[in-house]
Amino acid sequence: METLLSTSPAVQRRPTLMTENPRPLWAARIQAEREAHGWSKWEMARRLMEARGYEHGDVRNRARQILDWEKGDHFPRDWADAYVTAFAMTWQELFGAQDASVIPSVSVGTTAPPQARGDDLERRTLLQLAALGMGAGALGSTGEPVRQLLDLALNSEPRDLDDWHLTLSDHLHAIRTRPPAQVRDGLVVDLIAVQRQLQDADADEATELQRVIAALSTIHANALTRLGDHGAAIHWWRTARTAADVSGDLDLRLLVRAEEAGFGVYGQRDLATVLRLIEAAERIAGDSLSFWVADLAGTRAKALSLLGRHDDARQALNTYLGHDGDGARTSILPTLWNIDQTYFAQSWVYAHAGDEAKAGTAREQVLARTPDYQYAANVRLHEAVCAVANGGADTGTRQAVDIIAALPPAQRSHMIIETGKAVLRAVPVERRERPAVRDLRVLTSGR
Repeated sequence: METLLSTSPAVQRRPTLMTENPRPLWAARIQAEREAHGWSKWEMARRLMEARGYEHGDVRNRARQILDWEKGDHFPRDWADAYVTAFAMTWQELFGAQDASVIPSVSVGTTAPPQARGDDLERRTLLQLAALGMGAGALGSTGEPVRQLLDLALNSEPRDLDDWHLTLSDHLHAIRTRPPAQVRDGLVVDLIAVQRQLQDADADEATELQRVIAALSTIHANALTRLGDHGAAIHWWRTARTAADVSGDLDLRLLVRAEEAGFGVYGQRDLATVLRLIEAAERIAGDSLSFWVADLAGTRAKALSLLGRHDDARQALNTYLGHDGDGARTSILPTLWNIDQTYFAQSWVYAHAGDEAKAGTAREQVLARTPDYQYAANVRLHEAVCAVANGGADTGTRQAVDIIAALPPAQRSHMIIETGKAVLRAVPVERRERPAVRDLRVLTSGR
C-alpha cells in the first residue's frame, strides 16, 4: 500500500516526490490540481476547451496532450491560460512564474548515490512547494502551511504514534472551530508526512499508520465537503476506506463509512446512493455490536426525512437513540462522536416533520453543548425548516437569511448553505416568489 495516497487521489498539490527522472514542478502541479478536483484526463480536456470557449473539439487528442504535459515532456504554452482559468488560480500560483518565459523545473545531479539523489530531490521539491506558498490558500493566510512544509523538508525525523494521535485530535478540534480552508492546508502537510513515514515503517507500525491515514483522510474529506469540493471529497472518502480496510480495524472501517454516508446527505450524493452506502456498511458490520451501526441508522433517518418519509425516518431515529457513544470513544478518533450529534439528528428529523416542540427541545440541547459553529448554525436553520413546514414560509425564510448573513463569509460552509437550501425546498411552489424566499435563494446561490 505504499502508493495509497499517490493513487487515490494525489495529496492536493502534491508532486511525485521519489523518482529517478523528476518532472518539472509545474507538471506535478497541474496533475495534482486535476486529481484534487477529481477530474479524469478526459474531463480536464473538456474543462480546458470550455475555458478557451470551444464548443467542439477533439477531446481524445487533448487528453493525450494532457498526459504529455503532466509527464513534463512539453509545457502547455498554448493552453496554460486555459489551465489557469479552469483551476481559478493565477499564473504564479500554478506555474511558479509570471508568464511562460520562466518555467521552474527540478534538476538532480548524477554524482550522488541513487537513494541520496532521491532524498535530495524530495527535500528540494518540498522546499519549492513551500516557496510557491502551496497555492492561493496559503498565499493569502499566515503562511503557517508553508512553515510546516519547510519543517517537513528540513526535519525528516518520523513522528511516534502518540504524536500522530495528538495530531489527529488537533485537526478534529480545528475543523470544528476554524474556517475549513485553513484546516485543509494543514491536513495536506500531514498527509504528505505520514505517507513518507509509511514507506519505511515495519509491519506493526505500518498497520497503525494506515489507521492514521484513514483518520486524516476522513477529516480531510470533512473539510473538502465543508468547502463544497465534492469531487475531491469523494476521492478522499475512498482513500479513507482503503486505508481502514488495510488496517483490519472493523470499528474504523465502519466509522469511515458512517462519516461518508453522513456527509453525503448534504448534496454530495443523491439520497438513493446514501442509502446504498449505509446498506453496504451494514453488510460489513454483520452481527457486530459496533456503535457505528447505530450511527448509520441516524444517517438513514436524515436521508428518509429529506425524502419526505417521516414515519420511516422516526423509526430509524429510534434505532439511533439511546446510544451514549461508549463504542465510539474506543476509536482512533475518540472525540469524533459526542452526544450532541444525537440531539442534532433529532432536531433534523423532527424539524422536517414539522414537530416544533420536539425539534425545539433537541435544538436547545445542541446549542448548549456544541463547540462546532456549523452545528450551531444548522440547528437554527432546522428551526427555519420547521417554520416553513408548518406554513410559515415568510417567517422561516427570513430567519434563514438572518442566520446565514450573520456568519463570517469564511464560516458559510457548503453544509450550512445546503441546509439553507433545505429551507427553500420546503417552501410551497406557489410561495417561491415571495421577497424573503427570493432573498434566501440569492444568498444560497452565491450570486
